[in-house]
Amino acid sequence: MSLGRGADEPRETTSFDRAWKFHLGEAIGADQSLFDDATWRALDIPHDWMIEGVPGANPATMDGPFDKNSPAGAGGGYLDGGIGWYRKTFTLPASSKGKHVAILFDGAYMNSQVWLNGKLLGNRPYGFSSFYYDLTSNAHFGDEKNVLAVRLDVEQPCCRWYSGAGLYRDVWLITTEPIHVAQWGTYITTPKATTTGADVRIQTKVRNDGSAPGEAVLTVRLLDADGKEVGHQKATKSVTPGEDTLFDQTISLSTAKLWSPDSPILYHAIVEVRVNGILTDTTTTPFGIRSFIFTKDKGFFLNGQHVQIKGVCDHADLGCLGSVASYRGYERQLQILKSMGCNALRTSHNPPAPELLDLCDQMGFLVMDEAFDEWKVNHHKYGYAESFDQWSEPDLVTLINRDRNHPSVILWSIGNEIPEGHHGKPEAGPLATRLVAICHREDPTRPVTSACASPVRVWKSGLAPALDVFGVNYSPFYYEKNNPSPTAPPNPKDGDYDGHLPMFGSETSSQVDSRGEYGLKLDDQGNVQIDPKPNFQVSSYDTWHPGWAYSAETDLLNLKNAPWMAGEFVWTGFDYIGEPTPYEWPSRSSYFGMLDLCGFPKDRFYIYKSQWSDEPMVHILPMSWTWPGFEGKAIPVRVFTNADSVELFLNGTSLGSKNYPADCADQTLIIDNKDKTQSTIKSPGIHLAWDVPYAPGVLKAIAKKDGKVVATEEVHTAGAPASITLTPDRTKVVANGQDLSFIKVAILDKDGNVCPNADNEIEFSVNGSAASLAGVDNGDATNHESFQGTQHKAFHGLALAVLRSHYDTTGDVTVTASSTGLPSVMTTIQVVAP
Repeated sequence: MSLGRGADEPRETTSFDRAWKFHLGEAIGADQSLFDDATWRALDIPHDWMIEGVPGANPATMDGPFDKNSPAGAGGGYLDGGIGWYRKTFTLPASSKGKHVAILFDGAYMNSQVWLNGKLLGNRPYGFSSFYYDLTSNAHFGDEKNVLAVRLDVEQPCCRWYSGAGLYRDVWLITTEPIHVAQWGTYITTPKATTTGADVRIQTKVRNDGSAPGEAVLTVRLLDADGKEVGHQKATKSVTPGEDTLFDQTISLSTAKLWSPDSPILYHAIVEVRVNGILTDTTTTPFGIRSFIFTKDKGFFLNGQHVQIKGVCDHADLGCLGSVASYRGYERQLQILKSMGCNALRTSHNPPAPELLDLCDQMGFLVMDEAFDEWKVNHHKYGYAESFDQWSEPDLVTLINRDRNHPSVILWSIGNEIPEGHHGKPEAGPLATRLVAICHREDPTRPVTSACASPVRVWKSGLAPALDVFGVNYSPFYYEKNNPSPTAPPNPKDGDYDGHLPMFGSETSSQVDSRGEYGLKLDDQGNVQIDPKPNFQVSSYDTWHPGWAYSAETDLLNLKNAPWMAGEFVWTGFDYIGEPTPYEWPSRSSYFGMLDLCGFPKDRFYIYKSQWSDEPMVHILPMSWTWPGFEGKAIPVRVFTNADSVELFLNGTSLGSKNYPADCADQTLIIDNKDKTQSTIKSPGIHLAWDVPYAPGVLKAIAKKDGKVVATEEVHTAGAPASITLTPDRTKVVANGQDLSFIKVAILDKDGNVCPNADNEIEFSVNGSAASLAGVDNGDATNHESFQGTQHKAFHGLALAVLRSHYDTTGDVTVTASSTGLPSVMTTIQVVAP
């Protein structure tokens, strides 16, 4: 697959994802060209071998793909790493001889070593960094074959969450003339950005990998969103062999359309390099015209307008797909977040896949781009500490140079909960100062932050004062305490913050719950009680959270009361594999998400939607009105809305109307203390509440604004399972080997209601050669069925099957779901040419 703009252009960027060989385990000699890999598994990348389930050392400790004794532990989701080899045999056309040939890896997890034709090209310990190598001097051209070999070693425990393992992001072959634009050599900024005029500065490094000097003529053309040229400029400089030459040009526009989350308008810069009148390179760089500032007293401003950062943190895995980078997988997640009113994303806690940032540009998300989870002190035995001294600068420079043209990126984060700062160590300040200086050197236009737990100690350590913007984790009461008068001059005392820097919630709430779990039970007196942690699940009534955390409602209210705060990034948007707080085995994935591992909304999703979205909405908690044995008992009902009032009805009878926010109820929280005792506290709420004597039927909420009905929602009592439905999010995908259709599976009663207690085992089969099953799941953190299998139980009536297209094969593909006692059901996905 070529990304060039035409066959007559000199730069060719070709996908190198197809036709690899893979071997799990050590393979002595596999770095050499003549090594026999005939028995190795043939596959395409991106690929994550960890999600498939590596056999553990002791079969007795394995349950499906999960290994109770995995060195990754609960943090890594009980999935094992190990050593893996990839090899690719390929030819380069004779016409490429004399050109510059490079290989670009978007990411390889982890401890990568790369060889070409038996020669070691280099190594990269950090599995989240992009990197590239020059192949020119050791490549064969014409009919002689080349062999690229990659060895990866995932030593565990290496990460606080599920990392994945393998060539899990794209690989690219880049062929240019010897005089060309350097890798990540274009840097675009907009020092002036208004609708009535903008200055676009384009700094371009031209690399001469030839043996002779030359005169390079560099032309920049700017295209608007409609493809119309709106400006151009030309410059000439001498280029010396083996060196980069910097061209610095500014093009002024008389009018401009500004990039923002509500209007993510992109321009394109076409850079052309000519030597002796011959075009030697051309690149296209999308960019946005926008300005922003973080203030100490009024928050964040974009293009002169106040914008509240309504963000989430997310890890890199895509649930049942593992850590495999997927354009469509990321796009689906962002679409769901956008529907909630979310406008920002934190790439927790590492450099993201490039296509995720492309999508944030296109869809309108503000991004906190994060480099590290640790510096010289590890969270785990095989963490980043051993690499920090040698690799922290190259890794940080790579991140910034790769990502600095993205208008979505508004913050560089040099770390998350860095132990040196968290524990108040004096070395934290100098280390932070060094990293901040690197960021400022590579990109002076963006502020630098860090996500700081224990903000008092982090400030005193010197880490926080080195930052441009202070990111604080899990400290909602710190907001107001440290900004009693945000317009007053800064007055640091005893190491306290006291409004010295702009501030935002870099990681907030950390509430946990399970989709569809409520924990309702009857006590000895027959009264309804809420069990906050039933059977390795967590109640969606949000009555319990970890000791460091706060409920969503508490955190939202504290943020509202601190208008100088720029906003927040909630932990997390989606559940992810690993960190199954508050449990360990058998739980293997998190409970933190507003959405479960399948991307199905939990009740908490609607709390944030009621606060973040202007779209009229109302939501009833619980999402189930099927409570046999609770007849006549008072079920606690909560309602979330952004309307003025809500009236609740049971079977057509009004249960009264309540005004929002005047009639909002407090919530009772149970907190686990460090001494393993528990505390019960009252916390302010942003929900309306009723106690409703249970009777089967229909519970209905009607929301009004200015006296008019703007939203309604109903929950129905469900009967016995009677059917399965399959609902694909897309019925047409392209035959590019990576496109996906996410198929929602629901167990329904005879009236079409989801059966909230259904856990039917579902078998999936695929008929058609143009696609295959990529993953299955149900959102249950305790389920040990394979993500890569063909069967999965429903969880509270729902499950998910993901279909992936094949390369170059089109046609209809039929997915069938079967379950004992229910009629089989089919859906058809059309696979079309790209």
